[in-house]
Formats: sequence, C-alpha cells, structure tokens
Amino acid sequence: MKKSNLGLGFLLCLSILVSQQANGLRPIRDTSRSWGDQLLFGKKEVSSGPSGPFSAWNITGTYRGNWKFQDTVNSSSKFPDFRNQFGNSVIDLFTTPTKITGVHYVQGAVVFHDVFDNEHNVGGAQIKVEGVYIWPFRQLRLVANSGKNGGDSGLEDDYLLSNPYHLLGIFSTQVLQESPRDRMMSKQKASPIHEMEKHCNIEIAAQISRASSTENSGDKDYFHIEGLMESPAVDDDDGDCFSPLLLNATSINVEVYYNKAVNYTLMVTFVSFLQVLLLIRQMEHSNTQSGAAKVSIVMIGQQAIMDSYLCLLHLTAGILVESLFNAFATAAFFKFVVFSIFEMRYLLAIWKATRPSNSGEGWETMRRELSFLYSRFYGILLGGILIMYELHNYMRWVLLLMYSFWIPQIVANVVRDSRKPLHPYYILGMTVTRLAIPLYVFGCPKNFMRVEASKAWCIGLCAFIGFQAAVLLLQHYFGSRCFVPRKMLPEKYNYYKRLDHDVNRSRDCVICMATIDLRRRTNDCMVTPCEHLFHSGCLQRWMDIKMECPTCRRTLPPA
Repeated sequence: MKKSNLGLGFLLCLSILVSQQANGLRPIRDTSRSWGDQLLFGKKEVSSGPSGPFSAWNITGTYRGNWKFQDTVNSSSKFPDFRNQFGNSVIDLFTTPTKITGVHYVQGAVVFHDVFDNEHNVGGAQIKVEGVYIWPFRQLRLVANSGKNGGDSGLEDDYLLSNPYHLLGIFSTQVLQESPRDRMMSKQKASPIHEMEKHCNIEIAAQISRASSTENSGDKDYFHIEGLMESPAVDDDDGDCFSPLLLNATSINVEVYYNKAVNYTLMVTFVSFLQVLLLIRQMEHSNTQSGAAKVSIVMIGQQAIMDSYLCLLHLTAGILVESLFNAFATAAFFKFVVFSIFEMRYLLAIWKATRPSNSGEGWETMRRELSFLYSRFYGILLGGILIMYELHNYMRWVLLLMYSFWIPQIVANVVRDSRKPLHPYYILGMTVTRLAIPLYVFGCPKNFMRVEASKAWCIGLCAFIGFQAAVLLLQHYFGSRCFVPRKMLPEKYNYYKRLDHDVNRSRDCVICMATIDLRRRTNDCMVTPCEHLFHSGCLQRWMDIKMECPTCRRTLPPA
C-alpha cells in the first residue's frame, strides 16, 4: 500500500475491526440544522455515552496554539517557501457521531499563521481537513480535504462560512484584515498551497487530553490537542513535501469572548452617552457668537473624525461576527449620533461664529463656503482611512497623533488670547472618556480582541493627553498666556488706563444705565479704544456675548 493511502487504509481497517458498514463512517449532514442544534446533539450523546474514562468528549470548538517544525529547519526543498520555523495556529473542529460506536466524523480547518515569507505577501495558510475521532482512545486522525473531489464541496464552504466559532476565532486574532483564506482564494493560481495540494498529501495524527483553565466557565470542558502533521508526496519517490510539523492547541471558551465583546459594547455605549452630555454642556457654555468663536474648529473636527472612525470600526466588527451584530451596531449607532448630530452641529456653529456678521454676502456665497467646509472634512476623513491602511503597522503612533486633539485649542487660546473657551467639565470629561477604548484595547491583558497589552504605551498615552488637559485648565484659571514669557507676548491693549479729565466728573454706563463714579478705584471701570467708558463687570459680560463696543459697534480687542 502506498504511503499516500494511509489515511484511507486506516479508516478501512477501523471499520473491519468494529464489524460495521464502512459507509456509516460518513453520514449525510443535515444542512438545515442550526449551530445550536448541532451543539445540543453533541451534548445529548455525551450524556448518553459510557461514563468514566471512556466517556465521549465533545471536542467541537475552536483551538488556539502554535506550530513548529520537528527538526531545527525545514529539510525539504520541494517547497522552500516554508521558511519560518514556528508560528501560531487556530484549529476549528466540528464532530458528528457515526453509526460506528466510538467513532465521530470530524470536519474543520487548520489555520497556520506566519508560514510564508513576504515575497508571496501571504502571512498564513488555511487547510480544510476531515477525518475521525476515536473517543475511547482519544485519538484524532485528519487528512486534508481541498474540496476538489466529491459533490459536496459547496457544503464545505457553507460550513466554514456559517460557523460562528470560525468567525470568532478569526475576529479574535486581530483580523479586521483580510484572512489568510481570502488571500489564498484571490491568489489561488500562484499560491504555494494550491501547488501543494497537487503534489502532497497532508495527514494529522493527534492525541486529545483534558486541559485546565483559569477562566470561570462553569461546566465548560477544555481540551488539548497535541499531534504531528506530515506531508508525504503523491509519488513515493519524491519523499516528503516538508518536514513534519508539531501541533499544540488548547480549546477556548467562545462564550467568554462573546461576553467580553458584549461588555465592551456596553462600555462604549455608556461612554458615548457621557460624551453627548458633555457636548451639550459645552454648547450651552459657548452658546453666544463670541463664545463659539473662541473654540477651535480644528479641535472639534478632529474629535468628530475620531468618532466617525469608531462608528465605522464597530459597524464592520458587527458585520464580521453576525451573532454580535446587535451589540456592535448599538455601539456604532451611539458613535454615529455623537459625531453626526452633536459634533457636526457644533462644528457648523463655530464656523458661523467665525464669519463676519455684516459682510453682506448672499446665500450663494455662504452655500459655496459651507460646501467647501464639508468637502474638506470628508476629504480628511477618507484620506485618513487610506493613511491608516498604509501605516497599520504603526497604528499606536497614529493613535498618539489622533489623541493630540487638545493642542489646536491650546494654540488658538494663545494666539487669540481667548478667555475660558471650554468648560472645565468638558475638558476633564472628554479626556477621561476618550481614554476608555484605547486603554481597554492596549491595556487590558484579557481583552476579547487578544491584542497584546503594553503598559508603557498606555502610561505614555495617559501622560500625553493628561498634559494637554492640564495646560487647558491652567489657561482657564490663570489666563490663556500664563505660561508664555512676557517678552514674547505682543503688546496688549489696557482697558484700565487712566483718563485725562476731571475726576469729579461722572458718566453713565450704557449697558446698565447706571452712573460711573470715576473717583473710585481704576479697576471698577474699563475704557475701550474708542474712548467709551463702562463698568468693568458690565463690559466683561458684554464681551462674552459680542466683541463689539456697545456704543459705536467697533470691534474690541481681547481683554
């Protein structure tokens, strides 16, 4: 018997030993059954099977582990593309009981990450497998199933695409990118895997054992797969296609990932609700033309772009994992409300406040300028997507750049010498709520996206945005130019200058219509550049609404 027929020979010998019909090894799958029904069917068999060491373990699920060559290097030259010596792997298995007692039919896929070099622009390979699981001996035997032979290749694709475990396994390995399977399908003619299927047989022999887990998962059983993957060539004279691979993988509790993902979406929804309240408070704080003109339009636009990216990201995640669509769609909806209703409305109010009110321009000119504003906003939005796609390997540095959204407001305060443009609650609240998502992704060691935590990066991000917030608070309480040396500041108009006239003379304040006593302290009255006199409190409240002289409507310099 040829070495390439070992898998089929093993199945034939097994059927003879148990004195059952060989066609009972592969039952016809009922494609109308749901995934929940399949799990329920497996649980029923476990409960009805023998007890003790020969109980039927339900090994259906997703396994995560690693692979490596048994030898130090890949000794075969038939496929030199396998240059990496080790990498991560994901195994998806689905078992179906057969008519043979003690034998389950197994289908699934094995995803090998970090297999090829960069010349092929492929980071991994996915191989569909099928075989048997002999649960009295805890033995698993699998062979590659490319789907080329047989009439049910379409059913194999339907199984892989509709398997929620497979989708979650892909999603939880940071795969908001193109999966290895998609890359292979798009480059099938030039893919090394495609050539390997023509010349190689793939056989996997593994042992199943129980594995302990620190997760609080109730009655959930964890299993460990340890085995060897060999690749004999179709012709015995050609030898092996590549050196044997050692596989190690442990099952993961998908329910834990689902619960973590739902909790994450609840956190995002709550944070978005808080941001709406903070935006409303800030809009009330700057509800006048003068107040809105003090706010940096670049700062609000940068935050709106960040929220739009988060909206698109959560919506994409909901589409990738269909069973979590409602949770992620809710988070995406709240982010959409924050950016499209509140932040865009505030952006428009700031733009209108910065335009001269008495320019006499018509509706056509205003509409043209407004169109230019929106075109710049959405142009930056789309351009940022392309930039992040090209710089996805430097995403943490890109995030640091995006989280510099307070800097435009700090610069605007210094240049304009603005007085209290932002409410302190808005500064503190936005700083804290904006940190929630990146700290979860890059700071939580057990996040559902399985991103490696980086304590140093999280500390750096908090220090960076905290420093910006501290500078804004200093400007709010001590003046917008409190940290700038006086020698570097331009000359500023003094509203409390002395008047060259009789001190016994009294004047009326046109704001409160009360008499101004010039014999009192100089700080009790303010003089505009147009030589009009007002009470200090009256003119300051007036300047919070309009930067115009109440008497002659002349533009006033910052106080």
